[in-house]
Amino acid sequence: MTSLPQERRLVTAIPGPKSVELQARRTATVAAGVGSTLPVFAARADGGIIEDVDGNRLIDLGSGIAVTSVGASAEAVVRRASAQLADFTHTCFMVTPYEGYVEVCEKLAELTPGDHAKKSALFNSGAEAVENAVKIARSYTKRTAVVVFDHGYHGRTNLTMALTAKNMPYKQGFGPFAPDVHRVPVAYGYRWPTGAENAGAEASAQAIEQITKQIGAQNVAAIIIEPVLGEGGFIEPAKGFLPAIAKFAKENGIVFVADEIQSGFCRTGQWFACEDEGIVPDLITTAKGIAGGLPLSAVTGRAEIMDAAHSGGLGGTYGGNPVACAGALGAIETMRELDLNGKAKRIEEVMKGRLAEMRAKLPNGDVIGDIRGRGAMIAIELVKSGSKDPDPEAAAKLAKACHAEGVLVLTCGTYGNVLRFLPPLVIGEDLLNEALDVIEQGFATL
Repeated sequence: MTSLPQERRLVTAIPGPKSVELQARRTATVAAGVGSTLPVFAARADGGIIEDVDGNRLIDLGSGIAVTSVGASAEAVVRRASAQLADFTHTCFMVTPYEGYVEVCEKLAELTPGDHAKKSALFNSGAEAVENAVKIARSYTKRTAVVVFDHGYHGRTNLTMALTAKNMPYKQGFGPFAPDVHRVPVAYGYRWPTGAENAGAEASAQAIEQITKQIGAQNVAAIIIEPVLGEGGFIEPAKGFLPAIAKFAKENGIVFVADEIQSGFCRTGQWFACEDEGIVPDLITTAKGIAGGLPLSAVTGRAEIMDAAHSGGLGGTYGGNPVACAGALGAIETMRELDLNGKAKRIEEVMKGRLAEMRAKLPNGDVIGDIRGRGAMIAIELVKSGSKDPDPEAAAKLAKACHAEGVLVLTCGTYGNVLRFLPPLVIGEDLLNEALDVIEQGFATL
């Protein structure tokens, strides 16, 4: 932990003059396609605080999109990564291997669901992990079709853009995309036509029928789903949906892939979100929270599936970089020592309680159509008063009001109308409540 004071502080407008100056330099040299939620340039970050170059301290409810779960400069991550930096930065595991890579794979075998024999391969980003999961599944099954779900997000490479549901900003103008990818319904309870109570059974039946009739189960290599859908709006599939899909996959020799890139590593109050309904995936993809902010991702799964790819078929120059592996071991150490699953559950209790109070007492509280999520992966879906019509303008306005007051929040959702909250799991409860006060005040701007 750094000595960064854990308190919100505004000394300039947001963004401040130094950030504005840096933004001008950025505009001159950084490609316009690389966006930012808030053009505030970070100087230090840890715990629940980001300090900018102007000395403002913002409460962080984003964690770099679910990455800095253990904080942005966690002691164990810094200690282990620093020690590794002093020894060597790179050899390429495919040339001369090193223990850190093996140790991370051992931890993944231990922590991921199921007691079967498991193996892993390490990469750099979530998209790389998903793409390699598809390669492995195709190699194992000798099939080619891949099934994904409405509202799903899986990355920005060509194949993972094909897997991702939302066009703008992820896919617009970047096609054509990889073939033999098929999209089926997901149990989005809040928007399910016959009600949330029917969503699990009806959506799984629809999805299975589409796979059977339109693709042919015997042609499907992999079914890939986020156990809590991230960019799509923090949609928690209605109960019964995931078990039905996993059962169908098992009965038909299809590799069931849980994309836990955003929802994994204590984020939902369990090591992995698929544990909530006892799902044991054949393959699980991880990234984001795995290494305390250093670039690392993994595919972990049944040993016989992971071993299906021929020698040399998996890899990449930087995959499982030794410094990133050291960071991952430090992050996992921190998660265990601080019981970050317990912390995530407490964050859910505080946030859902306060958000429900806001909906009940605010004059315009009915614009909060839905409060959902698990652990420290919580969202509110904003709608037009008296309806379920998505209100992306309200989400943007509320986010802007929070940013001006020094609280960093993110939006998401297929309709752009969801405010998502991803606080570091180590955030202090006082900071969390202060951030919720600012969010509550922000509703006055709507």
